[in-house]
Amino acid sequence: MSKRVLIVDDEPYLSEIFRGAVGTTNIDFLSVSDGVEAVRCLSGERFDVVLLGLRMPSMDGIDLTRQIRGSVNNRTTPVIVVSDDQQLSAVSLAFEAGASFFLYKPVDQGQLLSLIRAAQHSVEHDRRHFRRVTCRMKVHLKSESGELQGETLDMSLDGILVRVTTTIPALSDVRVALYLLPDSKPVVGMGFVARVIGAHQMGIHLDRVSEIESAKLQDFLLPLMTEGPADE
Repeated sequence: MSKRVLIVDDEPYLSEIFRGAVGTTNIDFLSVSDGVEAVRCLSGERFDVVLLGLRMPSMDGIDLTRQIRGSVNNRTTPVIVVSDDQQLSAVSLAFEAGASFFLYKPVDQGQLLSLIRAAQHSVEHDRRHFRRVTCRMKVHLKSESGELQGETLDMSLDGILVRVTTTIPALSDVRVALYLLPDSKPVVGMGFVARVIGAHQMGIHLDRVSEIESAKLQDFLLPLMTEGPADE
């Protein structure tokens, strides 16, 4: 499967460097000229990597990175910020906003490609976590809106699709208790509502789970994941 990269810069510089860096590799990209247009793209598609300039009109790279980290589709997407600002404050601001990597102009093509490959490795690792299996079990949810009992429809190492009597607003934090086995203690973790589907279904991304609880979930799901092809 080809990788999809979003390039955001008000000059053709990044697109030209990127095109030269990837060569014949199996990477596709979309290039836009400002942050506002980028937000529209990010709201409708999940990208493997976002490559963006620091200084842009209408919305700079810092604000755009914050938008990415607060989005539903690309909250965990690797972000590479490129800038000719040599001040350490620029680097600090980029990382505080959620950037994964920072590059100074002029960009070396080899270095850029190395970073893209590193980001791809991270994405491949994440994709295994996003692989879903059909699984029905009781789930207890708690948020500022109240408490809910529901049932999972499918699960991955990083998320669940649940059926509930009433939904919680998207992006709400939620405490999740998964009853993997009827007579065992639940696996407990924190997450947020990634999407709301109709009146009775929600997708919840699990992003704050302890190592012990994560291991329990992995031990339960990995045998099920090997029974059939990945659900991409």
